[in-house]
Amino acid sequence: MKRRMVTGVAVGVAAALALAACGGGGTDSNTDSSGGGTTTAAFDAANGKVFNPSDKKGGTMKFAISSDWDSVDPGDTYYGLSWNLARLYTRSLTMFKVGAGSTSSELTGDLAEGLGVPSDGGKTWTYKLRQGLKFEDGTPITSKDVEYGVSRSLEKSALVNGPTYFNDFLDLKGYKGPYSSKGQDNPAIDTPDDLTIVFHLNKPFGGFDYFAQIPATAPVPVAKDTGVKYKEHVVSSGPYKFESYEAGKGFKLVRNDQWDQSTDPNRKALPDGYDVTIGANADDIDNQIIDGSLDVDIAGTGVQPAALSRVLGQPDLKARADNPLSARLNYTSINPNVGPLKNIECRKAVEYAADRTTYQTAYGGPEAGGEIATGLLPPQIPGFQKLDVWSMGADNKGDLDKAKAALQACGQPNGFETNIAYRAERPKEKATAEALQQSLARVGIKLTLKPFPTGDYFSLYAGKPSYRDQNNLGLMLNSWGADWNDGFGFLSQIVDGRVIRDTGGSSNLSVNVPEINTMVDQAIAETDTAKRDALWGAIDKRVMEEAVILPGVWAKQVTVRSTRTTNVFVNDAYGMYDFLAMGIQ
Repeated sequence: MKRRMVTGVAVGVAAALALAACGGGGTDSNTDSSGGGTTTAAFDAANGKVFNPSDKKGGTMKFAISSDWDSVDPGDTYYGLSWNLARLYTRSLTMFKVGAGSTSSELTGDLAEGLGVPSDGGKTWTYKLRQGLKFEDGTPITSKDVEYGVSRSLEKSALVNGPTYFNDFLDLKGYKGPYSSKGQDNPAIDTPDDLTIVFHLNKPFGGFDYFAQIPATAPVPVAKDTGVKYKEHVVSSGPYKFESYEAGKGFKLVRNDQWDQSTDPNRKALPDGYDVTIGANADDIDNQIIDGSLDVDIAGTGVQPAALSRVLGQPDLKARADNPLSARLNYTSINPNVGPLKNIECRKAVEYAADRTTYQTAYGGPEAGGEIATGLLPPQIPGFQKLDVWSMGADNKGDLDKAKAALQACGQPNGFETNIAYRAERPKEKATAEALQQSLARVGIKLTLKPFPTGDYFSLYAGKPSYRDQNNLGLMLNSWGADWNDGFGFLSQIVDGRVIRDTGGSSNLSVNVPEINTMVDQAIAETDTAKRDALWGAIDKRVMEEAVILPGVWAKQVTVRSTRTTNVFVNDAYGMYDFLAMGIQ
């Protein structure tokens, strides 16, 4: 996702999925009685185990982020940080368990009593809701509210963000959503009673429980839906509700007195509230977490370069840091629809000329930034193979002779000009864009940097085909973590051309090849795990052969724990600290 990572999935027609752990280590020798927790400050103490476990309630957590994100509306979001945060004020049908290490890669029921029950060979999925569920105003939550939440998320012309899984897999029979198909019932979803919801798919899919954890399955009361303005006051189904919301500046969450702990075995709801600041300076966020006046950087992408050497160089700060390996790829999309880049030889020149070592340095170097990527699939994902489609040179600094030959072949022997887009509030992306600007200039490819706001990056700019093509966005920085860690969960939303939308919002910025779309369908339909994994590996290689993606680094990140927080651990499902578990000591 723009954004996320989970672990080893087998998508079958007749069976549900099984996950294997992708991160973390063992336990510390100084553990609490519940196992897997430690009170001893040490590097990676919250990676694979819980640091500073506690059940103490009270206090207000202070969160901040340097940019905005797509939306707090559960039907209009696709950032991993947002999915992590949304669990405070919404509940979906299923969720990832709240626990360190492999625990956080396992699904469990949330609104639903348990996982879904498949029938009709995996084309029908039934969920039973828990009794006693309520919205923040005391109104009972019913299956119809869940159905409405899912149905409104189909409206991609209005709610442009979020994955297209429900659009693609539900048997909608032409239904487009409650705004576009007014007065019509959604034929793909039945609600035979207030506690039962049944989904009908257009093809078998054994992993539907993963769709059910998407925030779009959070209930929405139809009378309170204000369309694109719903984000201004999301009606809570979780332990916290919005006290205030100011677009682009921040919001406050306070306790929802209608939330009943007896209906929710997954949440402890330790803090009394949350203060969230949007648009803070990224370096200031690091400094404030270090000095204890701030608790969490919502971005979850690690400290900025200015703080990195300090954190790793001072033993007391390093003991408060974690360095998890994420199943995430930081990469650059190469747009085959603009200028000379329409010619594959010009795209190959970009692949050859890029200095991957400076790309890695921009993200923090080998320890903090990650491993130089040779393809799309990270090593943790089944089907991974170390590719060598385009030479990176013996020292990973680029193969300039091959780059010049490719430019000659595409009729641009002296190079060409294009724009490179990145998210303005992300210093690491700016540093990467500048690094590519310098390395490609060695063969005459001139890049003009184009920063765009993070919150609208995919909906209005890089993710909107008409804008990116008309404005000559030849290269676009991107970052992707799997919705779950198999080939489908990682690749489908960034290589399947059918997820690209004219309205914007797609994470796929450059891949639209009919042959690859067919290969995706073949992989989805394959029930043999080994064969399916091999198919996703073949898709990875085929995408690379088109030279429409320049892989950067498979990500690692150095994150810092606040001195005030309890129950700190990296959630493997989101690749960052688990916001839902934390408390204040």
